[in-house]
Amino acid sequence: MAAQSKLLEAAINCSCQPYVHPWTTSCASHAAGMLLSGIPGAFKTYSTVYLATLVMRMRVPTLLDLKRTVQSILTSTTFLASNGFLFGVFVCLLRYLLGRFYFSTVVFVPALIAARIAITIERPVRRAPLAFYVANVATESLWKMLEARGWVRSLPNGQVLILGISLTALLYMYRTGVHLTKPSLNDATFKALRIVIGKQEEGPLRQNPVITQQTSRHPPLNLRCISSYVQLYDRLTKFRHPSCPHTQGCLTYALRGGLRPFLGGVGLQVGLKLLLNATKIFKLKMQWRKQIFNKGSLQLGLALGSFSLLYKAISCALRNSYGYDSALFALPAGLVGTVGLFQFPNTTIALYVMWKALQLFYSWGLEQRQLPEVPHFIVMLYAVCTGILFHCAILEAGTLRDSYYKFLMNISGQRIARYNVKAFEVFGLKSQQQISDVVKKLNINMSAELPKFALVV
Repeated sequence: MAAQSKLLEAAINCSCQPYVHPWTTSCASHAAGMLLSGIPGAFKTYSTVYLATLVMRMRVPTLLDLKRTVQSILTSTTFLASNGFLFGVFVCLLRYLLGRFYFSTVVFVPALIAARIAITIERPVRRAPLAFYVANVATESLWKMLEARGWVRSLPNGQVLILGISLTALLYMYRTGVHLTKPSLNDATFKALRIVIGKQEEGPLRQNPVITQQTSRHPPLNLRCISSYVQLYDRLTKFRHPSCPHTQGCLTYALRGGLRPFLGGVGLQVGLKLLLNATKIFKLKMQWRKQIFNKGSLQLGLALGSFSLLYKAISCALRNSYGYDSALFALPAGLVGTVGLFQFPNTTIALYVMWKALQLFYSWGLEQRQLPEVPHFIVMLYAVCTGILFHCAILEAGTLRDSYYKFLMNISGQRIARYNVKAFEVFGLKSQQQISDVVKKLNINMSAELPKFALVV
């Protein structure tokens, strides 16, 4: 017990120099190095993002478009570089003001303050997408932190259930057509649903008289005749309930509704693979059978196609059973369609859709005056989630998404993995071991003695 108390005392009395900048005695040099390291990585990141956005408009950019693009790149670069710079400043500043470290002030609090200030530099229109992106990654990391402590346990394919429930909620909004009547809810998510599910299922619903009973005018079929099977096929393919929003038969509608997303999903997945392997293709080193012609290329298409088919089939069955159309039918139809999503389990997509659904339902609640408006919610969401991600990167590296750890290493000039967190082993997180394991797993080159722009003083 006494030994543990001594270790804790050593941890909280640790100075910032051996912790965040062991290569220099100057706190100012450390912060300046973070800024200089962050600028190239941030510039490269946002140049790629904004130039790709410009190309995706599929039109020749005007001078005004180019000017706005350059301004956006410079603004976002300043924001991201400032975030890292301010983190370096506040780690040292809080240690100086408080006289010691506490568990929350080692990483989380300085990262939160830095993010809260830095996000104000970014354009307001960009703040919400940034907040929901970091919330996506932070949610995954938080779950892994809780799982590592034994407080929760993951369900097999739990991400598929999250995606299915979130999509079902969005489809309910899509069927009500609220995104067409409320400008604040007109989100690009509904454009994606229009591509996958189709315009026919989009609300607002047309008013149809309730049909309680239908009488068939077709004569009974004699299944001993071949012509009867032809007539049966014709009836099945052309049968449509009056309340259905589509013009073709329900069976044809469901089958076509599954085929189009399937082909689109396969095309998208193959296209991305070709784009990512463009260098190998030009060098004639592409392993076509291994990279393209495999079952993996069908996963996204099978997931989208089967989801759409099941959704439309159940929706038509409910309309036929009840004799009218309702936005509430999207709930059972979407949940049944979730079965198809097991073909493509993806945590990143699931969490993105979940946060998007929460955002849109919150906005809907504000429109209906059913929910209170939280001042500066987006800004604080970004700050809190960024604080969590920095905490994970430094003290619990094993819980952070690999791609995000590489991103932080890039914009920090390889500093994140060089922080000396041995003094904080008393917290029981095995932080130094986690960093070593992640560096080894990701094959990060740590051969250089100093980080980029070390500014040794």
